[in-house]
Amino acid sequence: MHRRVVLGAFLVSLFLDLAAEDKVTHLRVWQKHEITLEAGKTYSNPYTDVDVWIQLEGPPFSKTVYGFWGGGRTFRVRIALPSAGEWRWTSFSNPSDPGLAGKSGRLIASPWTEEEKQTNPVRRGFLRPTANGHALEYADGTPFFLIGDTWWPAATFRFPMAGRPGRPAASAESSFEDYVAFRKEQGFNSIAILAAFPHWANDGRPAALILDGPPRIPIRSAWPDPKTRSARDMHNSGGCPFLFPGKVPGLENVVPDFERINPAYFAELDRKLDYLNDHGFIPFVGAARRDVAIVWKQFYRWPESYARYLQYLSARLQANSIIFSPVHYDWPASTIPAHEFNLPIQYWLTMYGRPPFGTLLSPNSSPSSHLNFGLDPGGSWVDIQQSGNDREHMYYRHHTEIFFSSPPKPSLNGEPYYPGFQYEKGVGNTWTAPPGSERDDRYTRSAMYGNFLCGALAGAIYGADGIWQGAREPEAPVRMWEAFHHKSGAQMRHFSAFVHSQGARYQQLIPSSDSLAPNSSALARGYDGWAFAARSPERDWYLVYFEKDAPRAAILNAPRLRRWRARWFDPRTGAWLEAGVLETDAHHKILLPAQPTSEDWALSLEWEPAEPAKPPNGR
Repeated sequence: MHRRVVLGAFLVSLFLDLAAEDKVTHLRVWQKHEITLEAGKTYSNPYTDVDVWIQLEGPPFSKTVYGFWGGGRTFRVRIALPSAGEWRWTSFSNPSDPGLAGKSGRLIASPWTEEEKQTNPVRRGFLRPTANGHALEYADGTPFFLIGDTWWPAATFRFPMAGRPGRPAASAESSFEDYVAFRKEQGFNSIAILAAFPHWANDGRPAALILDGPPRIPIRSAWPDPKTRSARDMHNSGGCPFLFPGKVPGLENVVPDFERINPAYFAELDRKLDYLNDHGFIPFVGAARRDVAIVWKQFYRWPESYARYLQYLSARLQANSIIFSPVHYDWPASTIPAHEFNLPIQYWLTMYGRPPFGTLLSPNSSPSSHLNFGLDPGGSWVDIQQSGNDREHMYYRHHTEIFFSSPPKPSLNGEPYYPGFQYEKGVGNTWTAPPGSERDDRYTRSAMYGNFLCGALAGAIYGADGIWQGAREPEAPVRMWEAFHHKSGAQMRHFSAFVHSQGARYQQLIPSSDSLAPNSSALARGYDGWAFAARSPERDWYLVYFEKDAPRAAILNAPRLRRWRARWFDPRTGAWLEAGVLETDAHHKILLPAQPTSEDWALSLEWEPAEPAKPPNGR
């Protein structure tokens, strides 16, 4: 009898093992997949008290992949398998928990067809630097030039989801999906988002930045009352990113508790990032604005607490195709020094490792990430360099410095000229313009073409006053749906066409503005009168951009005694105009033709090899 019981138990166990073995999850390569685990114990603060991870094995891959707390007793591990074949995973936790540790599963990943990749290029895999280190491509080698728009509060109610397919519209009634469809139709492929404004909650007053802790909290504001302690409403359907009350004396209901996260808020961010990926967009996702660090560092554990937040976001977003920015460092004067941000970032990477599926890291940075982070050994985490927020043409050559730095890294034009930005504060100067005016559009074009030719070969992120702050208030100078209709946004497709005029060859361009004579005027802070250039390594292709009123110029140091096909490019319409055949003289100089009008123009020069001489009698 005892033998029968033992044999029966053995057969049942064998049956269960075989059944588990047959339970295989079938996925596509790079498809986001979620493994859900339920804790067997209750924790007072699962966000800070529990680590969950799986060991993921596949061809050829063996890594620890961390999960995150999803609310209640639920923990989630998200994966995106980078290659076809059979995969296996086993779960672990610290502290050990019977519901979180010891689970396992088997997965089979199959590739997308080329037709399916063309339908949605995100299926080509996560971004990586090109072989020369200066540009970006998908994991399958297809070139990627980022054309982005700045929707910093897109995770909040300011960009509401409708739960239906998007219509290419921009109005007061438009949804998040509508705005995505609108920009996709204009050729955009990225959206810049801040995952959270974690220290901002509405108190009914104008927005301001908290720069220091009690007893003195000096305020610097871009809004009417610089003495007001206040913040704008940045919640979504799940609430705010962190829970209230906080620990900052006197601001408990404005600055939350950074040790108590709210997963429901980030669930809406998940839905929006998924929607963007499903529609071919690769978002640029920032963790938090730089001004949060003042109170975070003063009232919470630094660097551990901020590192915990970075790990939470990284684990939550690691299966989405994104660029991840650990800090939105756009205004250094209003926060702690960059090297102090390196401390939690390095702490995070040391404790948990880089994102497991290759997510690239980049700081939104002013004037450039190379200056803020690249000169400090702790800034070695940067994968994509960036410039921004110092906007006028005298700043474009930060990209040139990045281009020639070592090791080479892609450079992204992050926060260039914003149409309409601060116009109310600077009427009549040379660096702002009325929102949506032709001058406003022209300044935007200068920022795109000029930065690109100075070395920003990774792409450009457009931004407009009204859109970047999600302005819905009636008193806003420009509301977001009005700003979506600026011509400068629609002209981004022409910029992309110019970049891709010789296919992926733009990835090999070398900044060469110094080869133009003349290339600048006395107008340092502005967007008129300067010119910029880049060339191929072989010196058989040049691209040039002339701002409005830039003088006629010549290219120096070109291969001598050559003929060149010259074509003008109209950045307002995307039209090409033949400009004749030019020649390099004996002094290696190409005298360029005068611009068709005094407005801004771009120019392409392509070497025309001489036709071989015909043999006698035509033989």
